[in-house]
Amino acid sequence: MTDLLPLIVAKYNYWLYVILMMIGLYAMIAKNNLIKKLVGMNIFQTAIILFYVSIGYKTDATIPIIQNAHGGSGGHAVIHAADYINPLPHVLMLTAIVVSVATFGVAMALAVRIYQRYQTLEEDEIRMRLSEE
Repeated sequence: MTDLLPLIVAKYNYWLYVILMMIGLYAMIAKNNLIKKLVGMNIFQTAIILFYVSIGYKTDATIPIIQNAHGGSGGHAVIHAADYINPLPHVLMLTAIVVSVATFGVAMALAVRIYQRYQTLEEDEIRMRLSEE
């Protein structure tokens, strides 16, 4: 048990992401209100984005831009790939943020239309009204 505690403390950010994912998943599954489900979906997506951004982080690494590469002054230093941060996870997460915002916007628009038609956002009441039609 004593060997496990430093590992848990060192990786606290991953535990935070898992907790956020579980909160979002709980909201999507257990809640009956459509807005609460959408907020849960948004929390879940944010936790995944934070997780991937933290995976792309490297201690004591720089961005992959070579200075003085186009005829500038200065000598050429030996550069290893391990000294750079991989930009791919960050770029993919920027795309995921855009998709997340678009998904949330469309879902909110659908929720507004559902409310205008059925005067409720509760799943049980919507199902009941659908079965009556």
